[in-house]
Amino acid sequence: MQCDLSLYLVTDATLCADTGLEATVEAAVKGGVTVVQLRDKHASDAAMVAQAKRLKALLAGTSVPLIINDRLAVAIASGADGLHVGQSDTAVQEAREVLGPHAILGLSINTVAQLRNAPIALLDYVGLGPIFATASKQDHAQPIGFDGLAELVCACPLPNVAIGGLKAQHAAQVRAAGANGLAVISAICGQPDPYQAALAFRAP
Repeated sequence: MQCDLSLYLVTDATLCADTGLEATVEAAVKGGVTVVQLRDKHASDAAMVAQAKRLKALLAGTSVPLIINDRLAVAIASGADGLHVGQSDTAVQEAREVLGPHAILGLSINTVAQLRNAPIALLDYVGLGPIFATASKQDHAQPIGFDGLAELVCACPLPNVAIGGLKAQHAAQVRAAGANGLAVISAICGQPDPYQAALAFRAP
């Protein structure tokens, strides 16, 4: 399945606590977010399934897909549009077998070697990064910067999205590196106005 990766929101329940996760996502989508990934490392599967179903209902009719971070069981139970996995998460092969050919399946990539070893035929997109060190993910890999992003994009046969500490002011550099989009967390989650925060990425 193809999707518009231009502005990919990864949710953070803690950062969204004041505004509320659903209110944040709704405002961000109105501001131009094109993909929503539900990520919560601390919630139970049951709580995450319930949250995913609420988001899925909220996104109905928007053409914005809901992707689940890492948890295959949650993706299945919630009827989400897809799953994103990291290098140490659920194996891509297992996920594709269970989810079927029409689900969106993404994989995090940090190096050219990981890209060369990735099961490209089973994937719909890859996340490239982290571009910068970020507090949103404590165990992230070595940051690659924009030069590293450009190197990965050149070697990448799949649609791709840059991730890791990105803000609206980095959008032009991400585009210049050739990536299809940006994935962001704190640049929208936890901001006083998620709609305006998302809209800022659309500025020329």
